[in-house]
Formats: sequence, structure tokens, C-alpha cells
Amino acid sequence: MDTLSNKLIQGTDRPVKVLQFGEGNFLRAFVDYMIDVVNEAGLFNGNIALVKPISFGNLDVFHKQDCKYTVSLRGKENGEIKQINRVVTSVSDAVAAIEEYDKYAAYAKSPDLRFVVSNTTEAGIVFEENDDFNANPPKTFPGKLTKFLFERFNHFNGDKEKGLVMIPCELIENNGGSLKNCVNQYAKLWKLGADFESWIEDACIFCSTLVDRIVTGYPKDEAETIFKELGYEDALLVTGEIFGLWVIESDKDISGELPLDKAGLPVIFTDNQKPYRERKVRILNGAHTSFVLASYLAGNDYVLESMQDKTVNDFMTKTIYDEIIPTLTLPKEELTAFADSVIERFENPYIKHALLSISLNSVSKWKSRCLPSFTGYIDKFGKLPVHLSFSLAALISFYRSNVMEEGVLIGQRGEDTYKIMDDQHVLEFFKENSKLAAGELVAKVLSNKAFFGTDLTVYQGLTELLTGYVEAVEKSGMRTVMENLSE
Repeated sequence: MDTLSNKLIQGTDRPVKVLQFGEGNFLRAFVDYMIDVVNEAGLFNGNIALVKPISFGNLDVFHKQDCKYTVSLRGKENGEIKQINRVVTSVSDAVAAIEEYDKYAAYAKSPDLRFVVSNTTEAGIVFEENDDFNANPPKTFPGKLTKFLFERFNHFNGDKEKGLVMIPCELIENNGGSLKNCVNQYAKLWKLGADFESWIEDACIFCSTLVDRIVTGYPKDEAETIFKELGYEDALLVTGEIFGLWVIESDKDISGELPLDKAGLPVIFTDNQKPYRERKVRILNGAHTSFVLASYLAGNDYVLESMQDKTVNDFMTKTIYDEIIPTLTLPKEELTAFADSVIERFENPYIKHALLSISLNSVSKWKSRCLPSFTGYIDKFGKLPVHLSFSLAALISFYRSNVMEEGVLIGQRGEDTYKIMDDQHVLEFFKENSKLAAGELVAKVLSNKAFFGTDLTVYQGLTELLTGYVEAVEKSGMRTVMENLSE
């Protein structure tokens, strides 16, 4: 069987308009996939050069396959199981910033280059005072970018028409603003001059983004079967879910230059991404955090299994539609449509998402994902939200253990044990207090400002309600309590 390359599928010769820091699965199945679609629609006419920004790894497979690879998106859409396969041909180069510095740096002088995309992990956007401008390249991603921009600034003699648009996809809030701050710090640290600093401010655009797609990467267990379906081998094959969302926030409108939305792609250009981030955190992440611990204690191990469990599914849908959505600001139709898509994502048969993986750091997750909906509901309706309240009781029940081994608490589900993983102060708290009577434990949890930033015992009836739930779980088991709640 042939390997995917130019021998099988030829790409189109286009100017490189996008420099991409990071060659990993997510960017290839998300950003590069979308640029391939918009190129095919005849709306962009620009290729991508991938940059390997660190010394680890190599680009041998990219060169062997002439930068061609397949994206296979699989899941539920409008109630139907679908699979979309696309050979991405819009990546025309892959270069190692360290091992091939001169080739990489030459892109700074390209008149066609316009966009810089990145995904260098959450720790990638960082300022380090000891980073060296004279290194080829500097160590950090913002350091590399600063030097790259400075070389472009000098080559084009400060021409403001040659500024670049930075679109970071790192999973941190205000990623564009954070990246710009780092670049400005390096410009001052390295004394690159006031003219360059002004050029950064006036000629360059730093977008902040919200990205959303589960990318499952290379399907090792299914690869041979997929190759037979495709008719070729592809060592760069990457799989993911069909759902996608890319919210791009910028002060200056760039949608005309990067018309992804015009190609029917799930991209939103805005000057304020906060409502969309809030929607994702509160509905998608909030739903996860609100049901996974209860579902696990009810006997399930995976998200899909939970969705097939009527009791858990009912609990989750009531949490989202009755208690979370009423507290959000976007139009109800938009929120409902997003919630519908979230449920379809949870029902994706191709993704095996373990509940225990989602359970990590659930205390801080409940604070950021569920507490705003919990308090918003009380403010709006003047009463406690039943399901969000129960999710907190389920958290207490899940964490209730005084057994610690190798730095983690050990919980008990029937005859099985499970690991409870969180910040050390959280684990120590439950180790010290889990033997207390349910009412005392609940009161201590709710009044712990280190957990929630506030004392939740001020909400009338909450301590008593949660105490009843925790006692019932202890006596009858999680499933019975959830079934009673549903009724």
C-alpha cells in the first residue's frame, strides 16, 4: 500500500501566508484543516509553514509525506453518526527553528507572510529574563517571536504594511494579550528600540482566541483498518470530533483577510469573546463537572456510558437547560443550540473519555465552572438550584476519604478503589475531616473560603440540603439517590 505524499495527491502552489509554531495534532486537525477548507473554497489562497519550535522530535515523516496528511473527524451531528475525511494539502513546508535556523528565519523576510499561529502548550507563553536575543533562536516562544518580528521590522525598514497578525491557540485566558505583553517585555529587555516597539503596537495585531475541538490524535488501534478504507498509509493521520469552535477576538477586524466564516466554518470574529468563553465554561465544562462524580459513584466509568444511563442523562440535561442556561447572557436560542451540540459531543461513540480523568482537581473546577451558575441562579430565582446543589454534595461524597497513599486520597466505590487527585491542601482537608458526621463535614466544606473564595453557608438551607444528600448517598448509594432526585 502506498504512503500518502505528492505521488498520490498533489498540493496547490500558493504563497505561504501562515507561519505556525507547533506541528502537533491539535493545530493540524483544527487550524490547518480550516485553512485547507477556505483554500478549497477559493477564499484565501495561502499555504502554511509548520515550525518545530523545540529540539525534541524531528520532522522526518512530514518530509517523507511532502507535508500531506489526513484528518478524520468522527461523531454525532444533528442526531446522525458521521465521518469526514480530508487530505490536508495546504501545508507546504515544515522547518525546525533550532536545527534549521536560517531557513526558519528567512520567513521573516517574506512579503507574503501575514499570520502567525501557535500552540506551544499552556506553559509556552512565558517571559524569562535570561532568554538570549543572540541565540539562534531564543529559548522561549515569545522570545523567538520577538526576534522574528524584529528581523522582519529591519528587513522592511519599519513598513507598517508588513506587520503580522498573531493568533495564539494556547489554552490560557487572554492568550493574545499575554503574548503581546511578553513580546513588549523582550523588546525592552533586549533594547530593540522605540521605533520597533511602536511598530509592534501600530503594525501588528495580537488576537485572543477560544478554541474548542477534542482531537484524539493518531488512532493506533484502528490505523490499519482506516488505511484500508482510505487506500493508503498515513503516519500523520489525526482523528478528532466533528464539533469545532474558534472564537477570534481582536481590536481590528481581520475577518476580511482570513474569511474562514465565509467558507461555512465554525469561526466567530468578535471584539469580545467573554460571552462565548462563559458559554463554554458554564455549559460544556460545567456539565462535565456537575455530573461526572455522581455518575462515577453510580457505577459508570465513561462519559458515553453516562449518556446511555437514563438517570444520569436526565440529571445532566436538567442541570444544563433548567439551571445553567437561565443564568447566561447570550440569546437563549444560541445557548440551547450550543447545549444541544454539547450533548451530541458527550454521545460521540468514537471518544472514550474516562470520568476519573475529568475528576482531577474537581474542587477548583467546581468553583470556576459551576459556582457562577449556582450563585446566578439564586440571584435570579431566589432559591437553591437543586441539581447544581446536588453536584456539590456528590463532590463531597466522592472526596470523602481519610486514606492517603503516595500523595493521593483513595476513595471506595463498592469493592473497588479509586484515586482522588487534587491540590495537596484539598486532599489534606478531606483526609482530616472525612470521619466527621455528614452535617459537620458539609459545613466545613461550604465555609472553606480556600475552596470557593467565599463562605457558602450564607445561602439559606444549603447546609441542610447537602447534609441530607450526603447522608442519603452514604446510606442508600448514589444511584438510588439520583433516581429519587429524578422522580
